[in-house]
Amino acid sequence: MALQVSFSFTSHNPCQRNHTPKLFSPKIFSSTSLPIASFSNQKQNPESSNDPQKETLILSLGSSKRRKLNLSVIALLVNGSVPNLFNNSILAQELELERYTDSKEDFTLLTPSSYAKVDKAGATVLFEEVGKGSNNIGVVVTPVRLTSLGEFGNPQFVADKLIQAEKKKESTKDAEVIAVAERSGHGGLQVYEFEYKLDSTRGGMKRIFSAAFVSSKKLYLLNIAHSDKPESPLDSDTRTILEEVLHSFDAPTMT
Repeated sequence: MALQVSFSFTSHNPCQRNHTPKLFSPKIFSSTSLPIASFSNQKQNPESSNDPQKETLILSLGSSKRRKLNLSVIALLVNGSVPNLFNNSILAQELELERYTDSKEDFTLLTPSSYAKVDKAGATVLFEEVGKGSNNIGVVVTPVRLTSLGEFGNPQFVADKLIQAEKKKESTKDAEVIAVAERSGHGGLQVYEFEYKLDSTRGGMKRIFSAAFVSSKKLYLLNIAHSDKPESPLDSDTRTILEEVLHSFDAPTMT
């Protein structure tokens, strides 16, 4: 079942202190030509905005599936060295990922071939793991007054707002940010990425991967949720697939 989070999306002028977080690059190779985001676990404390303009956003949080991978692919990912001949397109095929592009709303992403597209109120598109719909991948597109995410705040500021919204829900027992990142999409598009743990009375422990960008005064939100219970934690193979989906979310290449 998809979870929903709503929070106030107000234009924010980041006047925070200039911190230099420690960064690390995950050993994941994107199936697109995008640079891989570097994640930071160090939080910043930006000042709140006085801008009264607000936009209410709805995040449909979804989830994904565990898949067996070719051992040679896993070895290359773990070692962090992929030969030039093993390009991004081939990697996507090995991970059994398929390209989905919404030409009406103008966004694209990779999805696991084992996921099925389903109709869901409030979601622009939703893919569910066959036989386990609580693991899903969803996208919501919402009109906003912003022209970029930077007008609202930096990635950590947005992550904090997201977690605050999660914690206000009666079903939420706990929520914790794991990683925050920023990368450039097609044409220099500003894309924020988040990873956090969610403990809820609805579905128990989950690992959430989320990405967001603003284009043509529309906010694009990708939310991936997968079960991450103590007795069956998120395995490295599935995590590889979910991160690949996360990094693939973007505006489509103009042809």
